[in-house]
Order: sequence, then structure tokens, then C-alpha cells
Amino acid sequence: MIEGIPALVVSGFLGSGKTTLVQHLLADAQRQGLRVAIVSNEFGELGVDQALLGDGEEAYVELEGGCVCCKLSDELRETLQMLWEKVQPDRVVVETSGVAMPFETQINFWREPVKSWVGSDMAVVVVNAEQLFEERDLEGTFEYQVSSADLLILNKLDLVDSAEIPALEAKLAEMAPDTPVVRVVRGEVDPALLFLPETATSRDKPLEHPPHTHESFESELLEFEPGISPEALCLALKNAGALRAKGFVHTSEGLRLVQGVGRRIELEVPRAAPPNELEGHVVVIRRGQAPPHVHD
Repeated sequence: MIEGIPALVVSGFLGSGKTTLVQHLLADAQRQGLRVAIVSNEFGELGVDQALLGDGEEAYVELEGGCVCCKLSDELRETLQMLWEKVQPDRVVVETSGVAMPFETQINFWREPVKSWVGSDMAVVVVNAEQLFEERDLEGTFEYQVSSADLLILNKLDLVDSAEIPALEAKLAEMAPDTPVVRVVRGEVDPALLFLPETATSRDKPLEHPPHTHESFESELLEFEPGISPEALCLALKNAGALRAKGFVHTSEGLRLVQGVGRRIELEVPRAAPPNELEGHVVVIRRGQAPPHVHD
């Protein structure tokens, strides 16, 4: 098993659909029998079913009286550690308020003692396509959120004409060059993009996803010979069109845990040696061949 558990920051401007996305992720976890710990800065909008969360109320925590990226930063770190010790979740999701900055929130995954049990982490920003089309409140907080995301989720596509979508993506590209954009309706993004599978058994294996997901994705298991340079490894992953990547590779500088999220590819010395069968392999998720579509 790849060490650590995945941690996710869900951010986005007011009304973008963050809570709907988190509800979608909770429903997916229930189908898979996984425990998800939720920290919310959005004041009780989830209506969380405790059965989804595993061991009780401790698995869902609301932080009130401030923003998790600044005033409540220390409290967030303490809450994350409490959830780990009491609940032992399979996944962690932090839903920020509409004015929070995702990167500053994400930093808490890198602080001790939380960093000792978090594996991969990423910050996704949910964007309201209608807001972007109408060019409402796109300066300041909105632009900063978009520019600091690992992955952008262009949501509520059913509220705009499909012919406008390329122009909306072009606007996002101006704010955040090279950041991947995923098109969705009602927050129904493929969870595998946010919580990367730990193993893959075949090449070009289609990912299973619920109805109404609006882009097709596929996974592939890439193999790398020992001794590859870190630079060549990162280039190969970028050339593969990886939206997500994770695995272990013996590079010219030693064994490395490879974690890729959009434009961010990190190579770290693993805390423990992985099983032999995982070495030299990287799971990659990228867009499939089917063209994206939206509801009429």
C-alpha cells in the first residue's frame, strides 16, 4: 500500500458549488465503504449522514469564527490531528469558506504532526461557469483562488450555452496557465481524479464513474527503468498528459515517491520502502478519448 492517506482542500467563490461537490464525494465514499473525515468552514450546509463518516460525530467538524486559511489555521491543524487519532479516516476533505485562500489552507497538510500521516494532497477550486460568463466578482479573491489551485472544476455548465465553454476555459487559462480544468455539472467530478487509486492492474483501464460525469478519463500504469533522472521522469509524466500521477521510481538520485497533481509534480524520499511490486510503476490518470459533453 502506498503510504499515507489522501487529503483534499475544496475551495471556491461564494455559490460555486463546493458543498454539492463534497456531498458527491461522500456518496462515492459510502458506495466504496470508505470513511471520510470532513472539516467545514461553511457552517452546517452539508447535512452529513453520520453513517458516511464511520465512527461518529468526531468525523465531521465545523470551524466557526474565522477563516481556516488564516485566523483558524492552528485550530485546523489540531482538528486534523484529532480526526486522525480518533477516526482513522481513509480520506480527509477540508471545505473552506467562499473567501478562503486554498494554498494557505493546504499548507496545514505539510505541518507536523499532520504531515506524518497525509500521503498525497491537493487543492481544487470550484468555479461557477455562470459567474465566469457574466464576469461577476472576478477580481481579488476569485482570481487568487483560481491562480493557486492544483485543479480547477468548471461547474454548473448547464447554466451556460455550451458554445461559450471554450471562452470560459480561456479566461481561466489567463488567470492560471497550465492548470487543468475539468468540466462538470452539479459537482459530479470523477472521485478518482481527487483521490488517486493506489494500484492499477491494466493499461488504458477506463475509470468507473456515476452518470452525468461530463468528461471521460482513463488510467494507465507507466513503467520506468531504474536510474532515470528526476528531470526526465517529470518530463515523461507531463508528456503523458497526466492530471494525476502516483507511484515509486528508482531515479538516479535514489528511490522516490512520485506524486503529481496537475502542473505540480513532486519527488520525495519515501518514509518506508514500498512493496516490491509497486517499485518502478506510476499510476497516471488523464483525459480519455471521448469528447466532453454537457446537458442540453
